[in-house]
Amino acid sequence: MSGLGARGLRAFQQLSQRTFSTAACRRVANKVPEKQKIFQADNGMPIHLKGGVMDALLYRLTMGLTVAGTVYVVYELFTIALPKKK
Repeated sequence: MSGLGARGLRAFQQLSQRTFSTAACRRVANKVPEKQKIFQADNGMPIHLKGGVMDALLYRLTMGLTVAGTVYVVYELFTIALPKKK
């Protein structure tokens, strides 16, 4: 029984060493220079829209939610400030 525990512990040690190894298993292409060219280009676009369609979509969604939230807060403030008479 103790042999199985020691073998399992040794297997776990080997697995954990492989999992947390600093050696790169896969090579990933460095895309930083390409992104730097895109974001540093002086083309008159705001930085938050230079990422493409997804950035524009996220920007519009964020602005829409901000406006909707502001309108809702103002509505609630008027509702609280002017309660209905019974």
